Amino acid sequence: MNIKYIEHIGIAVKSLEESIPCYEKLLGAPCYAIEEVKDQRVRTAFFKAGRTKIELLEPTDPEGPVGKFLERKGEGIHHIAFATDDADKELQEAGTAGFQLIDRVSRKGAEGLNIGFLHPKSTHGVLIELCSP
Repeated sequence: MNIKYIEHIGIAVKSLEESIPCYEKLLGAPCYAIEEVKDQRVRTAFFKAGRTKIELLEPTDPEGPVGKFLERKGEGIHHIAFATDDADKELQEAGTAGFQLIDRVSRKGAEGLNIGFLHPKSTHGVLIELCSP
């Protein structure tokens, strides 16, 4: 696999409105984008922390992936996203290497990135996202 760097860390929150001020104060940087990703049933807010971004995830549907995560685990780190040149190629390589895939091909995510996920059952409990332009 060819991972470039940590693209972002996704954090599940109950409310963007309540969480954004906390992260602006913590990071000393403003939220630079808020976006709804309808097919993932989530609203996102982004911050820059050096080269890495922090993505806050607020569910728009309690039955969506982030809504279910919050119900089971509460607020906290949801996933780590790694930048790649080609998410589809990396998903294929990950499957060949024995990782359990949530996505066999990439789909559109926030900020227009192509994204795909590896199941946490095969990555020691961490949801891994692979993303590319």
